Amino acid sequence: MIIYLDVCCLNRPFDNLTQDRVRLESEAVLTILSRGETESWTFLNSEVVDAEVSKIVDGERRQKVCLVAAMAQSYVLLDETAEKRALALRALGFKAFDALHVACAEKGHADILLTTDDHLLRKASQNKATLDVRVENPVKWLMEAMKE
Repeated sequence: MIIYLDVCCLNRPFDNLTQDRVRLESEAVLTILSRGETESWTFLNSEVVDAEVSKIVDGERRQKVCLVAAMAQSYVLLDETAEKRALALRALGFKAFDALHVACAEKGHADILLTTDDHLLRKASQNKATLDVRVENPVKWLMEAMKE
């Protein structure tokens, strides 16, 4: 199982945990990361993750997110094919970084792209027939994965 976590997921454990949804998603992300050590799960990172993380203004938070992102065992570089794919996804209404994340997840043959971004989840659901990667919320996906 190859898992791509977007920057929303990588950030979630460091968000304000007073809201139930945020706390649940944070716990799900942390559980996925810890279970990845015992399951046959490979975490996939990308040049796009690194670029987006570098834009985090809070230096302490950026450092923490970098440490989480460094847990990945595989890495995808952005190339012309991925950039073209991202442009096609932009034409379908995906935001720029979201399109690049999907393109990199597809290029890295991820089985799942996890995100807490509602806009990305909606766009992916609307366009799932055209995507080569499943896009899901980490809470929902973890509940499914724990049943298997």
